[in-house]
Amino acid sequence: MIKYCLLPLGCQMNKSDAERIASVLEAMGFIPTEVEEEAHLLGMVACSVRQRSINRVYSKIQKWNQWKDKRALFTFISGCLLPEDEVKLAPMFDLVFKINELPRLPELMVQQGVSSPVAQCGQLPDSYQDDPEKGFWKIIPRYSSSFQAFVPIQNGCNKFCTFCAVPYTRGREVSRPSAEILQEIQVLISQNYKSITLLGQNVNSYGLDRVGQELTFAQLLEKIGQMGQALQKEFWLYFTSPHPADMTPDVLEVIARYPCLAKHIHLPLQAGDDDVLRRMNRSYTLAEYKEIVHNIRKILPQATIFTDIIVGFSGETKEQFEHTRVALQEFRFDMAYVAQYSPRPGAVSYQWPDDVSIEEKKQRFQQLTQDLKAVTLANNQSMIGKIHRALVEGTDRKAGYLAARTEGLIPVHFPSLDSTLIGQFVNLQIDSVTPFAGAGILM
Repeated sequence: MIKYCLLPLGCQMNKSDAERIASVLEAMGFIPTEVEEEAHLLGMVACSVRQRSINRVYSKIQKWNQWKDKRALFTFISGCLLPEDEVKLAPMFDLVFKINELPRLPELMVQQGVSSPVAQCGQLPDSYQDDPEKGFWKIIPRYSSSFQAFVPIQNGCNKFCTFCAVPYTRGREVSRPSAEILQEIQVLISQNYKSITLLGQNVNSYGLDRVGQELTFAQLLEKIGQMGQALQKEFWLYFTSPHPADMTPDVLEVIARYPCLAKHIHLPLQAGDDDVLRRMNRSYTLAEYKEIVHNIRKILPQATIFTDIIVGFSGETKEQFEHTRVALQEFRFDMAYVAQYSPRPGAVSYQWPDDVSIEEKKQRFQQLTQDLKAVTLANNQSMIGKIHRALVEGTDRKAGYLAARTEGLIPVHFPSLDSTLIGQFVNLQIDSVTPFAGAGILM
């Protein structure tokens, strides 16, 4: 019995890619394990977008290569890799391949001397080989959860934000055929999946690379909403991440029409100052972002709004950072993922001076986090005494409790030892909150 272990790093897209890699490996006859020490194949789905993720790659491969002195081991890496990182990592791994080459993985492994445990399973179906990109999407993933699923609808990005390496790791935007997306979602709904997330680097530009030949993003959501209505199954559909420049009111209006389209919007701000936004090449102003938030509050008044913010970007002054603090207070986000800027090779800003000190970045990070805690605590206090529908995701770190999330993705926990509730919807009355979570009782 030959076992494999996969380590996905970075965003949800990499986790989704790992599910398709797992499907190919299992079609070849390899057996999954979560224990690295007992695996014969060790693979990483890496992320060049953040230096921290690449640092983890180096740490892991050094350990794995030490194990090779004691036992037979095959290592590989794929994912969101910059060419510069790929060149540096290639000598350390037995195999490096681009994620859209996944349909050729059995062939690539045979070339490296690794054959399939299953007789006559050296190649995936010919239909996977017709087009590398479409072939990748045709691979049915081995979902890592029985009730939550990620569905990629697009790959690549055309925005070229100056801090971001994604256009150089994944290329330009390519939309997955909507018929395939809808078919995958219909299967998931019929199998009683409760949470489905559409994935892309810029989901709301879906179809713009095939105008007139493919659905728009709003039309895709409409189709899914109609499907949910017809099948009469309870589930929540999310999407991440949209770009503010492409977030149009018609998307929000579709979400408002269908209960299965979750009332939650992840809308990356990145900075609250127009000059910084311009240097980031974000293609919107603070006033335009404010108009989008106004539309969300008007059309989807119950929706939670999450965001992403970078502190310490090249050239960001203390005054410009203060503008971001003001924006966070004004928009009253329900969650913000705050990151300290780190230059990435390949991104435009890599050529610019990284002129905000590490100490100053940490200080701004801590300050914005404190601001966020005050805002989210005030938001969450409005939940107290109310009953919220929530999806139970697993056991909580607190003994005797289960962990769940509301439709707006606010974490909540409640006392229960009933593990059969995991993967099910429950009604919870919230009786206390913290800045980032709530607690309640089962109703």
